[in-house]
Amino acid sequence: MITSTTTQQNMRHGADSVVNSAEKAIDSTRDYANHALDVADEKIHNLGSSVKPVLDKLSRKAEEYAYQGTDMAMHAKDRARESMSHYGTVPSRYVSDKPVQSVLIAAAVGATVALLVFAARNRNRY
Repeated sequence: MITSTTTQQNMRHGADSVVNSAEKAIDSTRDYANHALDVADEKIHNLGSSVKPVLDKLSRKAEEYAYQGTDMAMHAKDRARESMSHYGTVPSRYVSDKPVQSVLIAAAVGATVALLVFAARNRNRY
């Protein structure tokens, strides 16, 4: 039988997974941006002063896009954490608001699972 605590733990685990994924995306975006900036800086030094203004502009744009990407990933992580937090409280609130109905639903689900297991065992015997 799935309890409210188990459901909350599952929801927290899901939220942690989403947060970890968002943090990895942020780190990856940051690494990519740093690499792009390093490449742009190296090219600026190699091409000389005639192309330097154009490369400076491109470098600024790359940096701007990197910051925007990081900012977007951080906002996505925050939204995911808020959403998972909200969904984690819904089952416990439902159980506390309607305890009898919650017990009946849990009993019905348990009985259904037991019948399915019993039927599967009997089918394997014949």
